[in-house]
Amino acid sequence: MKINIIIIMTILSLFNHLTASDRFPQLTPYRTGMLQVDELHTIYWEESGNPQGTPVLFLHGGPGVGTDRNCRTFFDPTFYRIILFDQRGCGKSLPNRCLINNTTWDLVEDIHKLREFLLIDRCLLFGGSWGSTLALAYAIKYPENVSGMILRGIFLCRQQELDWFYREGANRLSPKAWKIFLQPIPPTMQADLIYAYHNALHSDCYKTRTQAAAAWSLWEYANLHFKPDPRITPIINFKLVFYLFANLLAKQNLTIAQIQNHYFLHNGFFKTDNWILDNIHRIKNIPGVIIQGEEDRICPWENAAELHDHWTNSTFLLVPNGGHSSDEPCILKALIQATEDFKNILNSEKLEKPLLRKGRFNTVISPTNGK
Repeated sequence: MKINIIIIMTILSLFNHLTASDRFPQLTPYRTGMLQVDELHTIYWEESGNPQGTPVLFLHGGPGVGTDRNCRTFFDPTFYRIILFDQRGCGKSLPNRCLINNTTWDLVEDIHKLREFLLIDRCLLFGGSWGSTLALAYAIKYPENVSGMILRGIFLCRQQELDWFYREGANRLSPKAWKIFLQPIPPTMQADLIYAYHNALHSDCYKTRTQAAAAWSLWEYANLHFKPDPRITPIINFKLVFYLFANLLAKQNLTIAQIQNHYFLHNGFFKTDNWILDNIHRIKNIPGVIIQGEEDRICPWENAAELHDHWTNSTFLLVPNGGHSSDEPCILKALIQATEDFKNILNSEKLEKPLLRKGRFNTVISPTNGK
């Protein structure tokens, strides 16, 4: 009985990332709300830190992961006005898991609407993995509204990157987890796993959906860190623990898996495979820091190096022994150092052009409880 409780608590802890001592203190949002962005979708947003501070917008990964309380702790709360929001279909945004009107360009416009709603002219963008993709897409479309970017674990959403993680490449680094990833898909359909998973994740059979969602989510969790995560090892090695993982976290797994698969099935909704790099000239005047784990299994470091080569105003930091996750100590330290270094850049920019608009905050909001 005691062992079962330990296993259950370990599984549930996957969605409660440990807070490292290097982070800034935990914060309670001073303002939260729900912003209706179209006839169907309403997104959750929050603000914490300094209400008069320099605005920074946190863009979560996934897509489909949502935000949590640790997302606020990368930033000095005395300097930054910290803005978080849950992208369409996930977290506290409604409706949950909705894939209708849920594309990269819908999210880009949501950022634009949220920025306008909060009376912000320009802000610092902070995003990792899918968050880096979304930050780049927004900055390319609206460069005049971006004061800088801090990006981690670069994902340019190209076919070669999807093939690396879902076809041939990462499978050689995590063979046990890959074997589990293949199990929900018949061998005759494994040539295109993203397409095959779309069918499994939307099956009429609840068991098929939950098992597929668990295998999809586990594949990513198994590759997040340079060193094996002790919370993941028993899920990979024991069928009973995987069964508990699949059922205890069925809702979270399905949200992440369905939204991720939706975006990857459509190649991120970009017009061309190399759209970001082909349009990178539009952000040539935006300063940026690229932080990349040298041992990242999900988004290999070559993507970050290629972005840096095309983005003339970027600084590239390749972190030895760093994986994909932002909570790895070496990656976390580099991210927080970047937010500290940007203080000087943003302070000098404030003198040239204000980051905030003058005006009264729009009070027509639907309050929600802070995290």
